[in-house]
Amino acid sequence: MIFGSRNEENSQDHFLYEKDRLALTALVMEMGSRAGKAFRDAVRALEERDSELAQEVLEGDDAIDELEVDAELECLRSIGMRKPVREDLRFAFSVLKIVTDLERIGDEASNIAERALWLNRRSLLKPLIDIPRMRDIASKMLEQALESFEKGDSALAEVVFRADDEMDRLYHSIFDELLGIMAGPAQGNPDALLSSTALLAVARHLERIGDHSVNIAERAYFMVTGRRLKKVLREAGEKPSPPFIR
Repeated sequence: MIFGSRNEENSQDHFLYEKDRLALTALVMEMGSRAGKAFRDAVRALEERDSELAQEVLEGDDAIDELEVDAELECLRSIGMRKPVREDLRFAFSVLKIVTDLERIGDEASNIAERALWLNRRSLLKPLIDIPRMRDIASKMLEQALESFEKGDSALAEVVFRADDEMDRLYHSIFDELLGIMAGPAQGNPDALLSSTALLAVARHLERIGDHSVNIAERAYFMVTGRRLKKVLREAGEKPSPPFIR
């Protein structure tokens, strides 16, 4: 009778925790959707010189921050009440890490929007080609990272991890191009120098969004497998790319 009661209690805890997982997953996906839209809109505000859209991105950052707090509180409540087992603890701690990265993606979107507001008041220094490409790759990386979390797809997490090489390549390309402009045509032109610096900052913010998406994918991989993705790749003979430093 005692064992039966304990089993019934464990079964009830598991059932309730499954409900918690669904609620937390929905919060993460909503936060991810808002963060992704924010940085896509921020780049579009720069492309279309739409300062009103850039301002909307800045005003929407509070909603992303509030979702982070909601997810953290729900996660801690669930841990405190449900006595989660090992796999459930991995899920809970992964959520706590993922929402931090999503909040930082929202911050990067705001940073891009602020740069857009400044750049939109000045002549366009150069056609925007690689920056929209970085935006598109970052958007796909975030989408796949969130899907790997939602579906527990460790293989998709590896896809996101490897996509970061293309983000880094584009950032290197933009860095070198703008450095050439600053060392050449922009010399003696303070406005052109400042515009070059602002565009380089936009590229850096997008590169960081890619890094945060990789972090989310790594959290999802650990949640599913209990292993660190970088360690798995090293053991398989792959060498994860080092961070780009100038």
